[in-house]
Amino acid sequence: MRRALGVGLVFSGCCSNVVFLELLARSFPGCGNIVTFAQFLFIAVEGFIFETNFGRKRPAIPIRYYLIMVAMFFTVSVVNNYALNLNIAMPLHMIFRSGSLIASMVLGIIILKKRYSVSKYTSIALVSVGIFICCFCVTGIAALTFALLMSARMGIFQETVYKQFGKHSREALFYNHALPLPGFLLLAPNIYAHAFLFSQSEPFQVPGIGLTLPIMWFYLVMNVITQYVCIRGVFILTTECTSLTVTLVVTLRKFVSLIFSILYFKNPFTAWHWLGTLFVFVGTLMYTEVWNSLGPLLARHRKEAKKE
Repeated sequence: MRRALGVGLVFSGCCSNVVFLELLARSFPGCGNIVTFAQFLFIAVEGFIFETNFGRKRPAIPIRYYLIMVAMFFTVSVVNNYALNLNIAMPLHMIFRSGSLIASMVLGIIILKKRYSVSKYTSIALVSVGIFICCFCVTGIAALTFALLMSARMGIFQETVYKQFGKHSREALFYNHALPLPGFLLLAPNIYAHAFLFSQSEPFQVPGIGLTLPIMWFYLVMNVITQYVCIRGVFILTTECTSLTVTLVVTLRKFVSLIFSILYFKNPFTAWHWLGTLFVFVGTLMYTEVWNSLGPLLARHRKEAKKE
């Protein structure tokens, strides 16, 4: 039951979150910093109340490790926002960020001295070609590449920390969002400017409540709420399912978001983009070895059907 709940939260929360982000970015392409700040603040306040019990619960992982994580996490968030400011279409943004597998593998080989099978290298080649086809000559790719590599480095650091101290997902979620908050002081002028612009947007009456507020603030509130729903869904899946299942669900969710973004927002998407997208998703599914897992699962279902 919790697995179904997790999948439902991921698809409903993450997909709707992308919709509200696109509504915000279409009107104000440089609004990424205020969106990120609002998300961090909401998750930090929720974690302070329910995870740390108003600061009374001591962290299981020393704060110095979180400070390193936070430096990387904050940098990734700011750079991704900068890329949005360069008017990169949301579908291309989603496809490029699917290249996290490439970055993780490259840094895993360099830092952790890992070795992978031929099928893994083949899948990464497919993802690389797909991203190249989709994003060739798109402004801002250098920024996204840096964010991708930094995100992968953060993942490797988290992996080593969790091996040493154990997994504490809720705690990590809180500290990764609470500790960077002072860093937003560096972005305060940009955040204030967009808060002012949001307040000047057309009024919108919230259905069922009757409350009237500027429509951009409504989009921001909904983006923050759906981001929390999305994160909670992923958290449930990580505690109830294997990493393979989580990766598969997240990959399918990205595909649904991509299709919706293209059809609903009429984002330009050529045949080459579709080919690149196919390469990216096939490569991702190959990397997770989902085909090997689906075979025994389907065979088991056939046997059960025959018995009935």
